[in-house]
Amino acid sequence: MVGPGSSLGDLDGKVALVTGAGSGIGYAIAERFAREGAAVAINYLDRGDEAQALARDLAAAGGKATALEADVSDAVAVTSLVAKIVERFGRLDVLVNNAGIEKSQPLLEIDESSWDRTLAVNLKGPFLCLQTVARQMKESGGGSIVNISSIHEDFPFPGYTPYAAAKGGLRMLMRNAALELAPLGIRVNNIAPGAIATPINAATLADPRKVQRLQEIVPLGRMGKPEQVAEVALFLASRRSSYVTGSTYYVDGGIIRYAEPL
Repeated sequence: MVGPGSSLGDLDGKVALVTGAGSGIGYAIAERFAREGAAVAINYLDRGDEAQALARDLAAAGGKATALEADVSDAVAVTSLVAKIVERFGRLDVLVNNAGIEKSQPLLEIDESSWDRTLAVNLKGPFLCLQTVARQMKESGGGSIVNISSIHEDFPFPGYTPYAAAKGGLRMLMRNAALELAPLGIRVNNIAPGAIATPINAATLADPRKVQRLQEIVPLGRMGKPEQVAEVALFLASRRSSYVTGSTYYVDGGIIRYAEPL
C-alpha cells in the first residue's frame, strides 16, 4: 500500500493494467489501485511524461508500477503490452479499459477517418484488451475487467454520434463478455461516468455557461472528480464485488435521469 489516504489493502498481491492512464480517470484509478496494494501497469499513448512520472512516484512510495506505451487499437501492440506485464509481474488480475477519445462534430460533417478512429480507440481497443487479458486470466483462474464507458452508452447526445455509438457497443461487449467469461471466473462490468472534471472535458470546463448549466441539471449540483470514479473501479476490481458481473455503474451525479443537451 502506498501514498496518503485510507486503504484496506483490497488489491494486495494483485496485478492491474489501466489503459489511458496518463491523465484524468485512468490516472486516478492507477493511483488508487497502487494505494490498495496492486502492482500497476500504467498504459499510455499520449501524455507519456505524466504516465512515467506517476510510475516513478508510486515506486518511490513503496509500490510496484511501470509505464508502458501502446496503442490499444493495435492488436500486435496489445499482445506485446500484456506479454510485458506478465513477464514483469507474473500474472494479470485486473484490467481497466479506460483509454478513449472524444470529439464533437455534427452528424452530417463526420468523415470516415474520424468515425474509424473513434470506434477503433473506444470499441475495438477495449475488445482487443479484454480478449487478450481474458486469455491470460483464464490460465491464472479468473479476474476482473472494468470498462470505463459513459452515460452515452445509454442515451444519445447531439454532436457525439461516433462516441455514443462506440459506448453503446461497449455496453453490449461487456454484457456478452460477462456471460461468456463467467464460467472462467472472470467478471466484466462497466462504469459510466457523467460530467467529470478531466482533460477530455476541457472545453466544457472552459465555458462558464456550460459549467453553470451542468450545475443546474446535475441533481447533485456539481461536476464529478476522477477520484470518485476510481472508488467505484476499486470496488469492481476487488473481492468486495465478487458476485457482480454484467452491470453498468453510473457515476454521474444523477444526470442520466436528465438527458437534455447543454
